[in-house]
Amino acid sequence: METVRKYFPELSAVQLQQYEQFRASITQWNQRINLISRKDIDHLTERHILHCLSIARYVHFNPGDTILDVGTGGGFPGIPLAIFFPEAQFTLIDSIGKKVNAVSQIIQSLGIDNANCLQVRAENYPSKARYVVSRAVTKLDRFVDWVKDKIDPPSEASRGNGIYYLKGGDLQEELSTFKNITVHPLNEIYSGVFFEGKKLLYLPYYSLH
Repeated sequence: METVRKYFPELSAVQLQQYEQFRASITQWNQRINLISRKDIDHLTERHILHCLSIARYVHFNPGDTILDVGTGGGFPGIPLAIFFPEAQFTLIDSIGKKVNAVSQIIQSLGIDNANCLQVRAENYPSKARYVVSRAVTKLDRFVDWVKDKIDPPSEASRGNGIYYLKGGDLQEELSTFKNITVHPLNEIYSGVFFEGKKLLYLPYYSLH
């Protein structure tokens, strides 16, 4: 976890230990079901944990904030963020039952009490959250259609409500129809070839309606 400590020196020893346990759990579960790409196992810290923690560089989730992780897969970005922000509340959703089962057991084994995982499609999720986070589950316009009605309107306590979406590659055409979108290139906070072309997209609530 030295790479994580390098970029996030504010993390406690307990949090760093949880990331270490999370990495071990993902590696173990991945031998049974495909939570992440097999070729990424040796780069799990950089390509998954650190990648997801980039969100914490651009938004601070306050105590009591509710965050919905859509298409969580192996628990990304929800679990890394839940460890980072232990006083915020995270709901991780995915449509694939075996992944939900694995992630639920990982959450329990790590003692993360501010996160849960449900099997449900985004468009059928019955509640709302202040923020939606996700990692490249589909094209942005389709994703926005799924989740735009799942976000609470801003209030005095939560003015940054909206979508934080991790994606890479040439996004010029995909983003051309969106106004008021903020694009954060991740190579401005991380070094390494992997982060070249990787971006965090932010769509505020008012731009979705």
